[in-house]
Amino acid sequence: MYSRIRQLVLGTLLVVSALPAGADELIVSAAASLTNSFAELARAYKETHPETTVVLNFAGSGTLLQQIDRGAPVDVFASADEVTMNRAQSKHLILDSSRVDFAHNALVLIAPSDSKLQIKGLDDLKSAKIHRIAISNPDSVPVGRYSRAALQAAGLWDVLKPKYINTQHVRQSLDYVARGEVNVGFVYATDAAVMPKKVRVLRKIPTVTPITYPIAIVADSRKQTEARRFIDFVRSAQGKSILQRDGFETP
Repeated sequence: MYSRIRQLVLGTLLVVSALPAGADELIVSAAASLTNSFAELARAYKETHPETTVVLNFAGSGTLLQQIDRGAPVDVFASADEVTMNRAQSKHLILDSSRVDFAHNALVLIAPSDSKLQIKGLDDLKSAKIHRIAISNPDSVPVGRYSRAALQAAGLWDVLKPKYINTQHVRQSLDYVARGEVNVGFVYATDAAVMPKKVRVLRKIPTVTPITYPIAIVADSRKQTEARRFIDFVRSAQGKSILQRDGFETP
């Protein structure tokens, strides 16, 4: 009925809605690495469900879990790892039966596009040429946990600690590298693809566990039917196509 879409960015919030205002809202909290894909998914969802206002809240998965645990009004939660979703499930914050994996990613090491660094393996990070390494907080951010596990497996986690520049989420690591504020950074392959002219991938980093994205309905949601419909859309052929265009693999 309404052809015009309005977008409003407020901090980490992106509202995708049809005019007029006052339509029902569906609040989706998603990992920062899903920013581009979920913004597009929300727009595509709006085309077939114009009566719904999709409110997207992006941050590190751990931060989003804390918000939900403290009573933030969220209907759908999409995490960048199983650990965070397991915590949500153990706290009874999600509907267990609604939980499903919908995407996979890869961990990469990136540098500014004009960097001359050559990295043959993680051991090269000990080089005196590398002073600052952007890595998300492993205590609250999945990409940080994946990165820490990879470095621990290589026996480098403690050795490289003086070089770490901790970030709040993967997009902050990406920004630091793109601006040349650090020598290298750990991000997802899909994030590196967002800035192909500003960063370059040095190498793919094998992870101890697969990088899997689960999604679920928040237990306290008052819009569980709509929430389930949105999750079904994310997993539909159209939803998978959007995710795949951004570099995600889909089950």
